[in-house]
Amino acid sequence: MLSPADARQRAAECGIPEGMAELSVFRIALHQPGVAVALNGMLEALLWKGVLDARLRELIIMRIGWVTGSVYEWTQHWRVARLLDVPEHDLLGVRDWRNTNHFGEVERAVLAATDETLRDGTISDETWTACQRALRGNEAMLVELVAAIGNWRLFSALLRSLNVPLEDGIDAWPPEGARPPTG
Repeated sequence: MLSPADARQRAAECGIPEGMAELSVFRIALHQPGVAVALNGMLEALLWKGVLDARLRELIIMRIGWVTGSVYEWTQHWRVARLLDVPEHDLLGVRDWRNTNHFGEVERAVLAATDETLRDGTISDETWTACQRALRGNEAMLVELVAAIGNWRLFSALLRSLNVPLEDGIDAWPPEGARPPTG
């Protein structure tokens, strides 16, 4: 990882906010500023300017973190989701969502789309129809759904392949320390 000072300097040179530069993922990504800028741009579009419901987005991210065994993704987005008031039982429910009875049509469609994309690289026609129905045909949300799944799948690959560590003082796999079967 770049030192915090070097990461902040590189981030400032390419327009990435200082707060992002302090994250472990950007302290590594800033070795290639163009990639870091692109990653930051997707995060800005999806986290701060997105149209998809934040709770649904976080369920997608948590599911990807769980299925791919991404400690960083699961841990960091556990914190993000809780700050957004996503209930713990929803976050824990993504681990075995098909057998969780508190998710409705919208969550089930979005989580099915996530699983299919992770497994097959695409969303089946049946699941796409369920997503269209669940998101009321909102084209912007549907595009963002696919982009969100792809973005956080990319992040999972980067985080795991580059062995991005959690920031100092952050405990992994909250709240009870359970890890995915593949982790």
